[in-house]
Amino acid sequence: MPAPPRSRTTTLVLCFILLAYMAARALEIVPNPIPRTAIVALDVLSALAFALVDGTRQYGLRRILVFAAICAVVGNSSENLSIATGFPFGHYYFLNLMGPRLFQVPILLGLAYIGMAYVSWTLARLIVHDSLGTGRRTLAIPITASFIMVAWDLAQDPVWSTVLHGWVWRDGGAWFGVPISNYFGWYLTVFLIYLCFALYLRRSAPQATNCQPAWWPAIVFYALCAVGNVLETLPNPVPAIVQDPSGAQWRVVEITRASALVSVFAMGTFAALAWAALAQHKRALTD
Repeated sequence: MPAPPRSRTTTLVLCFILLAYMAARALEIVPNPIPRTAIVALDVLSALAFALVDGTRQYGLRRILVFAAICAVVGNSSENLSIATGFPFGHYYFLNLMGPRLFQVPILLGLAYIGMAYVSWTLARLIVHDSLGTGRRTLAIPITASFIMVAWDLAQDPVWSTVLHGWVWRDGGAWFGVPISNYFGWYLTVFLIYLCFALYLRRSAPQATNCQPAWWPAIVFYALCAVGNVLETLPNPVPAIVQDPSGAQWRVVEITRASALVSVFAMGTFAALAWAALAQHKRALTD
């Protein structure tokens, strides 16, 4: 059965968004005169657009806006709390790379929660084999989605903090200048986001929907993020060595290679599992 025109239009819009995201990741490694903050904005806003467009198709506009609100409130609250107290991520502060701020947190960072959190949630739904996160899977999806989201941050944080200086960890850290507490804090924060949304979906009792082949854009988006991290290994790093506030020195090439390894073996595994789950569901529909 061919897809209805509205569905085809939405898929085309999602493809355009994927191209915009690919352009942002390419601009990160290709020499160009565009300000770095503008490239960051294209990266973040394309992910946000993806979440809103695909989320409206999957859940309806009201529910995806609730998801966005949960991400914004919980994410910004956690970031501001950690800047003030060190909990849950650790002690750090932002520099000017990510643009204007709301309180102590860049607006773009708050929006970044929405895009990648939605993509990670969608992959978790596929892996856990649950369309809406109801019943016994109310916990399974948040747990799985949180690991998917933390894998993304594990790959990216040393690059964005230690190399690009989007933010600075005051005491450095074992993972190329990033403290291990950051990742436990990330897991706690995104788990709270996902749990709140799962409970909201369970209470609002949305109409169940089946996995469709058009779920592939979310998998592709997550995979493109992993590929973009791998491509960061291509440029010759200048400077070759960076130093965190603790005085520890790190070779940039080692940071980007570690990011690439996490992207391939952690993010790549989640993307492959989601793709296999989608393929299995499609086979079940045709049997």
